[in-house]
Amino acid sequence: MRIGTRASLGALAAALLVTSLAQQPLAARDRTEASAPAATPGAATPEELVAKVDIPFESFQLENGLTTIVHTDRKAPIVGVTAYYKVGSKNEPRGRTGFAHLYEHLFFGGSANVPNFDIPLEAAGSTPTNGSTWYDRTNYVETVPTGALDLALFMESDRMGYLLPAVSQEKLDQQRGVVQNEKRQGDNQPYGLEDYVISEACSPSAIPTATAPSARWRTSMRPR
Repeated sequence: MRIGTRASLGALAAALLVTSLAQQPLAARDRTEASAPAATPGAATPEELVAKVDIPFESFQLENGLTTIVHTDRKAPIVGVTAYYKVGSKNEPRGRTGFAHLYEHLFFGGSANVPNFDIPLEAAGSTPTNGSTWYDRTNYVETVPTGALDLALFMESDRMGYLLPAVSQEKLDQQRGVVQNEKRQGDNQPYGLEDYVISEACSPSAIPTATAPSARWRTSMRPR
């Protein structure tokens, strides 16, 4: 019964409010409307948002052909190092996927002059290192104190030029198993096979990415 009483009182209050507004002089109503907040302007267009982004950087090429991009930000005494390789799953033979992802894993297994990639960097204060594989690129990332920049660059250069002498059958078998497990984890998630279907449907078979995996954990060394 209290619900009905409240509803009746609410209806009565609304009716009185409407009547009161109707009886207000026009000048008073004009003042009320004038005090109402203005309409929110429309959202910025993507072009306007992009135009506001300004990240200064230097770009130059080393004698060995390596393109280098440097952005300086002195808010903290750290430096981020990222090495990009213009190779990814699109470079794999059709029907045999996973090599790009496997190589990414092998890059963390040590090189000729650096038996373990993580330990020296962590000892110098690095955050956890990481890497990823995509259609057309593979990258490796680490963030270190500024004093460890030379160390990070040396280690990146060593595995860039002297990786193969450190690759053994044991390391290959171990990392192949890790890559296959990551593929299983990705495929077994809800909608885990969705990207495969989209890639096949949207890309002509003549384009290498047509059958390429869409994420680094979606690859394996087994023929598809």
